[in-house]
Formats: sequence, structure tokens, C-alpha cells
Amino acid sequence: MDSQTLIILIFIGLTAGIASGFIGIGGGIVIIPALIYFLGLTQFEAQGVSLTLMLPPIGVLAFYNYYQQGHLSKQLIIFALIMGAAFILGGFIGSKISLKTPVHWVKIIFGSAMLYVSIKMIISGVKILMAND
Repeated sequence: MDSQTLIILIFIGLTAGIASGFIGIGGGIVIIPALIYFLGLTQFEAQGVSLTLMLPPIGVLAFYNYYQQGHLSKQLIIFALIMGAAFILGGFIGSKISLKTPVHWVKIIFGSAMLYVSIKMIISGVKILMAND
């Protein structure tokens, strides 16, 4: 691996980590497009890398900060553990489906999901902004 690739990977990781810790977004919104457009990975390669780096150790320090500030009760931690177990199963099922789906459809579905979520978030934020004025 050359130094330019290493710097790009560090930049992507820092950007995704900051975004995740700051607004709670999944790595896929930042990591997958960045790996495809900056490093030339395929959709499936980028998805595989994204899933690999999101293994449990990644969120430990961000979790700790939220816990220390009192934003995570015992009940919410249980919620996260339940969702985490379901996420493991869902990730297995989703990867099986994805790898059997033609890549152009995976890209269309992924892009559509990001577009839908973006529009919903923007509309929600504008409504809150307008209500506060």
C-alpha cells in the first residue's frame, strides 16, 4: 500500500468516525461512496470493507462518551444489544442477497435509499427551523 492510499484511508476513516460520533450516521453513507470514488473499489468491495470496519471495537470510545454524558440508560443499552444481535443476522442475510443481485441494481437501491433518507432529513430539519422562527 502506498502512502497516498494510506492517507486516503485515514481521511475516510476519520471523516466517517466523526460523522458517526457526531450525528450517528452509518458508515455506509460516507465510507462506501468514498471508497468507490477515491480508491476505485467496486460496490461489493466497498460494502465488504465498510462492514468489516464497523465491527464492535470501532464504536467503543464514541459509546463511552455518550454513556459518560448520561445519554444512554440501561434500557437504551439493552435496546442496542438487541438491535446489535439482529444487525448481525440482518448483515448476514443482506450480504447473501446483495451478492446474488446484479451490481447495477445494488447501486440503484443504495443510491435511492441515500436520496430518500437525505430528503426526509432535510425536510424534517427545515420544519424544525421554521417552527423555531
